[in-house]
Amino acid sequence: MNTTGKIVATALIVIIVAAVGAYAYLSMQPNSDLDQTPVTLTVSSTTSLYETGVENDAIKPAFEAKYPWITLNFLAQGTGAAIQTAMRGDADMIMVHSPSQEAAFLENGYGVNRKIIAYNFFVIVGPEDDPAGIAGMDPLQALTTIKDLGEQGQATWISRGDSSGTNSKEKSLWKAAGINWDDIRTETSWYLETGQGMTATLLVANEKGGYTLSDLATFLTNVNSGNIQMAVAVEASKDLINVYSVIADNPQNANLTDTHFDAEMLFIDWIVSDEGQQIFADFGTETFGKPLFAPYVPLVTSGSNATLLEWVQDYAFIDGYECPPQYQYEAGDLYSSPSASVIAPVIQQKE
Repeated sequence: MNTTGKIVATALIVIIVAAVGAYAYLSMQPNSDLDQTPVTLTVSSTTSLYETGVENDAIKPAFEAKYPWITLNFLAQGTGAAIQTAMRGDADMIMVHSPSQEAAFLENGYGVNRKIIAYNFFVIVGPEDDPAGIAGMDPLQALTTIKDLGEQGQATWISRGDSSGTNSKEKSLWKAAGINWDDIRTETSWYLETGQGMTATLLVANEKGGYTLSDLATFLTNVNSGNIQMAVAVEASKDLINVYSVIADNPQNANLTDTHFDAEMLFIDWIVSDEGQQIFADFGTETFGKPLFAPYVPLVTSGSNATLLEWVQDYAFIDGYECPPQYQYEAGDLYSSPSASVIAPVIQQKE
């Protein structure tokens, strides 16, 4: 080959290598069809996701790395307050853990495209020496015992009393135990309300030697940090399942037209993707030997624990669906595409 031929060949090789490199680079970038106008995505969320650090330490940096034009901000509130914030249009979406309140958010026209993202358990916690002797009881027996001892001046219950998901769960447990929650909160001295988040409530319970209901993740985080000296008295069970979901604001609602629906849907698609679910699978394992929040999608796809899957779905499904069809709006392939087929069983109506 003459000199000219060698130059041409070399130039062709350089062009091909450059083209391949450019293709590889572009293939790793977000879809160029997406609107990449800078936007701030505000998520009002339950305090347990915030106080444990999973939101700002894990979810935020990973999501912003994938979608650098989106700034992800979290507002930590109890579920009731988080929902009210979104209803006012002061948040783009919610990430909470109270299926009954989530159902009302959808039914009243404020939310669409609900997805279950993670789960763990509530636990009843108290003094390490367990003066009420409730260790090993089921939750309803434990609450009945605490009530009886409380009336004798021998036990104290500390409630969040803040319309949070945890508070909603607590009220349902008192009802299931046949105890009138309105009566005990207004007519007794052994039942106290903080009106604050989970960490603040745990601190009060620790100070007063009382019992409380906590999500396991926030409890373990506070024990590990030395904030409290308490122990789990009533362990995880079906009655104490705790399920987290994300819901986008409904852009069809006249009060919510200024929220960022496209960014909301990017976040929902991402949080249920392999990458997003791995965030939950990893978070807490180095410190606690297990995730603080177990990812939901792998529970569905693996088929590894049918009983646990049934517990989650019995508790968290709405009218037999993860998100009833009438509340699915411009969801793309979130519920039906091949890439989402791994989670298709969660939207099938139960027999």
